[in-house]
Amino acid sequence: MNPTIRFATLLALATAVISGTNNFLTKIAVTALKDPVLYTTLKNTIVALLLIGIVVLARRAGEVRGLSGAQWMRLLAIGAIGGSIPFALYFTGLAQTTAINAGLIHKTLFVWVMILAIPFLKERVSAWQFVGIAMIFSANFLIGGFKGFPFNAGELMILGATILWAVENIIAKKALKDISSTTVAASRMIFGSLILLAFISWRGGGDAVFSLSSTQWMWTLLTSALLTGYVLTWYTALKYAPATYVATLLVPATLVTNILSALFITHAFSLTDFASTALYIVGASFVILFAKRTAEKSSTLQTIARAI
Repeated sequence: MNPTIRFATLLALATAVISGTNNFLTKIAVTALKDPVLYTTLKNTIVALLLIGIVVLARRAGEVRGLSGAQWMRLLAIGAIGGSIPFALYFTGLAQTTAINAGLIHKTLFVWVMILAIPFLKERVSAWQFVGIAMIFSANFLIGGFKGFPFNAGELMILGATILWAVENIIAKKALKDISSTTVAASRMIFGSLILLAFISWRGGGDAVFSLSSTQWMWTLLTSALLTGYVLTWYTALKYAPATYVATLLVPATLVTNILSALFITHAFSLTDFASTALYIVGASFVILFAKRTAEKSSTLQTIARAI
C-alpha cells in the first residue's frame, strides 16, 4: 500500500473508533445537560481553546498570518457549515432519538460525500463498495437494539447535519491542499464556536453554564477531549487521501456505537448480534478494500498527471 494512503487509513480508522465512542457517550451527555445547543456550544468552545493551544505549540502562527483572502473565506465557510449549524442540529436531534439511529444516519456521510466529490473533486468510486455498504446497513437492522427509524424530527435534524458536514468535507479537501490540517481543524472549531456563542447570547440562557454540576462538567470535558481527537485525526486523514475514501473509513464507527449500546444500554448480545457483528465486519472490510484500491489508483493518476 502507498505509505501516504496507509497513514491516512490508520488515522481515518482511529477517527472511526473515536467517533463511535463519542456518539455513544454524547447521547448520555446531552441527556445530562438537557440543553443540546448550550452543550454543543460549551463543548465546541473548549475544543477551540484546546486547538488554539495546539496551533501555538505547533508553531503555525506564521502560516495563519500568511493566509490569503480566498483561504480565509474557505476557513470561514468550514466554520459556519461544519463547525456551528450542524452541531446544533445534530445534538438537538440526538436528544430526540437513540444513539444507534443517530450513528447510523451520521454514517451515511459517505454517500453524501461521494455524491458531491465525484462532480466537485473529480474523485472515483468503485461499484463494489456499495456491496459492502449494503452488508453494513443490513447488519444494523439486527445488532445492538436497532428497531427501525421512526422518521421523527430528531432524525431529520441529524440527516440535515450530516449533509452539511458532507458539504464541509468538500470545502475542507480544497482548503487542505495548501493549509495544514491543524490550522483547518482549529479554524473550524474557532469560527464555529463564535457563531454558536453569538446564537446563545442572542437566545439567552447562557448563564446556565455557571450552574452546571460536576457530573455535567465531567461529561462535557470527556466528550470535548474526544472531539478534539476526532477533528485532528479526521482532517489529517482528509489531507492525504480522497474524501470518499476517508468518509468510507468512518463507516465502522457505527459498529463501535452498536456494541457499546448492546453492552451498556440493552445489556444483551445474542447469537443474532454476533452474526450481525460478523456481517458488519465483513461489509466494512469489503468497503475498505475496494475503496483503498480506488484511492490508490486515484493517487497514482494524480502523480502521473503532475509529472506530465
